[in-house]
Amino acid sequence: MPRTFKKELPQVIFLGTNGWYDTAATGNTVCTLIKTARYDIVLDAGNGIYKLGDYCDGGKPVFLLLSHFHIDHIAGLHILVKHKFIKHLTICGGKGARRALNTFIGKPYSVPFKDLPYPVKVLELPAEKGKLPFSCETLPLVHADPVLGYRLRLDGKVITYCTDTGYCANALKLARGADLLLTECSHSPGEVNPGWPHFNPAAAGKLGAESGAKKLVMTHMSADRYRTMAARAKALRIARKIFPASFTARDGMRLRA
Repeated sequence: MPRTFKKELPQVIFLGTNGWYDTAATGNTVCTLIKTARYDIVLDAGNGIYKLGDYCDGGKPVFLLLSHFHIDHIAGLHILVKHKFIKHLTICGGKGARRALNTFIGKPYSVPFKDLPYPVKVLELPAEKGKLPFSCETLPLVHADPVLGYRLRLDGKVITYCTDTGYCANALKLARGADLLLTECSHSPGEVNPGWPHFNPAAAGKLGAESGAKKLVMTHMSADRYRTMAARAKALRIARKIFPASFTARDGMRLRA
């Protein structure tokens, strides 16, 4: 049975917080659920998405917002057929999403969208953002492949999601004044790689401080660099020196925006 929640919304539940691959020590690849008064919104579809039924009963429309198409962000699409509680699913991604997803979620790799036990609609952003029933701003972020960052207005709160990117102008634009800023933290403390941009703890803290966000949560912690929760705790200490309202996510953690 889905778990019950207090009435304060939106609530954010971290279903998977790893980057790259799952581990027994730190959890599943990245997936975050935002429960609002009218919608259940899922950020990325890593392996943590298998837990979605623990928190959703199908009473609300489900929207899945994909940052990009690297496997650790879409691997969980393979188990969409498991979630029979869903009545209708809208999947959003960047330009080319229909082609990419219909290739990945199709024979011989997985159950095609058309054969799932509920209708699925794919929207390509930003061109089709007007078809969404909530405010959603997207901007491209710096990475080795195209990535979208998101700024959502939900139940009077602003939630920004920036993953698989390093510090950049568009991340700062999306994060300005956010009630909750969700960033990745794939690089180790002090690590910088312009050819493979990601946040390290100090860069994530810098974005929180310079954007004026109220709260920062680091997720998508790379499984090879943050092998233990103690390593994540060290990253948090670094981020908090720059932006005290920083947190590191863990699988199963939930908070109010």
